[in-house]
Amino acid sequence: MLNQSRIVVENVTPQLNCGKVYIKRVVDEIVNVTADVLIDGHDVLQASLHFKQENDNSWTELRMNPTFNDEYVAIFQTTKQGFYSYKVEGWVDYALNWQHGIGRKIDDYQHVNSELLEGAELLEKIVKRVSEKEKDYLLHLIYIFKNPETYNEAIKEAVSEKLKNIFIKYPEKINTSTSEEYQVYVDRKKARFSTWYEFFPRSSSEEKGKHGTFNDCHRLLSRIATMGFDILYFPPIHPIGEVNRKGKNNTTTAQNGDVGSAWGIGSKYGGHKDIHLELGNIEDFKHLIVEAKKQGIEIAMDYALQAAPDHPWVTQHPDWFKWRPDGTVQYAENPPKKYQDILPIYWENKDYKNLWQECLDTLLYWIDCGINIFRVDNPHTKPYYFWGWLIGEVKKQHPDVLFLAEAFTRPKVMAQLAKQGYTQSYTYFTWRDSKHELIEYMNNLTQTEQKEYMRPNFWPNTPDINPFHLQDAPESKYLQRYALAATLCSNIGIYGPVFEQMISEPIHGKEEYYMSEKFQLCHYDWFKENKVTTLISKINHIRKENESYQQTNNIKFLETGNDQLLAFYKWNDNKSNETLTVISLDAWNSQTGSVQLPLNDLGIHHGHKVEVVDLITKNSYNWYNEWNYVQLDASLPFHIFKIYK
Repeated sequence: MLNQSRIVVENVTPQLNCGKVYIKRVVDEIVNVTADVLIDGHDVLQASLHFKQENDNSWTELRMNPTFNDEYVAIFQTTKQGFYSYKVEGWVDYALNWQHGIGRKIDDYQHVNSELLEGAELLEKIVKRVSEKEKDYLLHLIYIFKNPETYNEAIKEAVSEKLKNIFIKYPEKINTSTSEEYQVYVDRKKARFSTWYEFFPRSSSEEKGKHGTFNDCHRLLSRIATMGFDILYFPPIHPIGEVNRKGKNNTTTAQNGDVGSAWGIGSKYGGHKDIHLELGNIEDFKHLIVEAKKQGIEIAMDYALQAAPDHPWVTQHPDWFKWRPDGTVQYAENPPKKYQDILPIYWENKDYKNLWQECLDTLLYWIDCGINIFRVDNPHTKPYYFWGWLIGEVKKQHPDVLFLAEAFTRPKVMAQLAKQGYTQSYTYFTWRDSKHELIEYMNNLTQTEQKEYMRPNFWPNTPDINPFHLQDAPESKYLQRYALAATLCSNIGIYGPVFEQMISEPIHGKEEYYMSEKFQLCHYDWFKENKVTTLISKINHIRKENESYQQTNNIKFLETGNDQLLAFYKWNDNKSNETLTVISLDAWNSQTGSVQLPLNDLGIHHGHKVEVVDLITKNSYNWYNEWNYVQLDASLPFHIFKIYK
């Protein structure tokens, strides 16, 4: 293919899968674009970044700055939700090339009459595009460039910054080369910073043994808000299947009165667009959504695409399930777990278009009821491209909607779900416990291309996962794990009140809760307070007051000289808020060490006074050295310092 352009534009970043996958940002975040832009020979090269929001009529152009090795960089800020497009353009700037060349000859004391005449021709090409004031200036230059009697003035003006700025402002672009267009999707800010609290509404009753209701949940809203949580996530609230219903502790035979697993969705009372009768009705649910918003809480729903054997879909749409020769459907499995009360959907069925539409209609129904956040159950067991389509269709109409992918599975599978449009993703944090594991995992999330598309959400526990390190653990371990999640990652969540009340009895040898709430009603003293609830509240409010904890990617791990002490520095984009966190990974003993301040990142030198204020205890310390002594006891295993310089 013939191409007369001499410009090569390549290696544009950020981009994913050669531009087939969009990167992600939230409103007011920046996109730092780099590109390699090359030209043969020694001509002066220029490059521009062009970007626009999907509703803009024209592109905004920013001149890119060279760094080194033919790399150019520019930054643009996102201000609206939705898609932005961006591309990089390169060209030979003949005007700047002329100015550079004539300047070198003037410095060499060469006579440049011919070069001045060439400059006059360049000015005549752009004089029609400039302002009146600039036009007068250029007309004067054209005159003196052509007049031998004004030679001294001409050579002075030829190399002036004033003329250079006009050339930059009004470039003449010939034989340009432009990259492919790339996209960034911009979400609302809660996509990047959120604090989730999960509980089963059926366990909200004040009376032991009685099924809770949405009306019972009202009295818990103030507790959740006071603790600093802004998303209240409910497991499925739909009718629960009666066929093959699970009994207490995941037994395969339900006894009279057993409530079953909330994820066994669907019965004679309805399916995914219906509400469990004992929880209330749709008006009760809508009222709870409104009351929660008054306290700064959004309610998130579980979106689980599966069906109990008696779900209406099974009889109304039998093609959506894969029937075996004996007339049964193989129940769902996620080895070693078995779900006898759930039938998996057969995604390769011939009626898939109607299935996909029903899945979309279900989401739109709940969005119309006031829900804008969905935690999606086991998304890795459904087709990837289905999610790309579904999330895209929802976002077209409802850009505020957020999706959390609950997928504890292989890394590339989790990554693919994020690339298909999931707003946030569950992670391996639940099992990362040592210093090496935590640093390696955080660097993977924040220093690789994952930072462009995968927003992690750190959960110390879930109804499905009672990690070994929390089983029969001391109070200090719960404090440590919450502090780690809340300061390392801007999106966090806990399953409560199990977590804060340190309820951890396991099934022997498994990471599962004994007598799990997934299969029964539980009764709690919801307003019980302890050290864990107090410190969770303090940490959550610190997160809300300090922007450095409202993002995940701006993090630098610091040396401590102790494998049991994890220290890291975080900052917001303009460094108006800088914090230093030190956490002991030892739940039993005191630990000491020396933290190395990141002097270059702080913009200070050794001997400069740094005041660090512990935002938990309010104690203040003056540090003058690069290395500074710290001691942490198991009773309070972390420092959360705000830095003042």
